[in-house]
Amino acid sequence: MAKIGVEQSLTNVQDALRQKGYDVVELKSEQDVKDCDCCVVTGVDSNIMGMQTISTTASVIDANGLSAEDVCQQVESKLS
Repeated sequence: MAKIGVEQSLTNVQDALRQKGYDVVELKSEQDVKDCDCCVVTGVDSNIMGMQTISTTASVIDANGLSAEDVCQQVESKLS
């Protein structure tokens, strides 16, 4: 099953993805993103300065305003 990186604060999303059989990794550092097929973030950390560093080529889902089930559906659509 796919490896999904999820921000630490999104425990409900982590639980929902685990129930669906995904390998869930908490995103604590750049190293945690490595080898993830998809990443789920809160969207709270805005790039105010306009600087970007690419840490992954995986799909990134902004969970802001979404339920855990909505996030699961987006993960499934990104991976299919």
